[in-house]
Amino acid sequence: MKSKRLTDDDIIKELIDTMFLIAGHDVTFEDIKGRKDQWYYEWTMTPEQEQQWMEYMVKYFRKHRSMTVKFAQTSASMFNLMYGLKVIRPELEQEQD
Repeated sequence: MKSKRLTDDDIIKELIDTMFLIAGHDVTFEDIKGRKDQWYYEWTMTPEQEQQWMEYMVKYFRKHRSMTVKFAQTSASMFNLMYGLKVIRPELEQEQD
């Protein structure tokens, strides 16, 4: 039996759920679904968590969309721009003080 190809909505849900999990927040896609505000600023992640999420997305896109590494990296970057949480960079905050 051939498995069903995931829809774009399935992929968005999975990636957002994983992002919140990696960032350590008790939030899911269902919690933010339909929101029109800038919900992604309400929660944060560290640069290390962002890197982990980016690596996860590249593997995910390669597996579920049969993308090349370069295209998967580009897709992950674009997804992060659209849905990624705010990244806290302490070294930049110290420079501003």
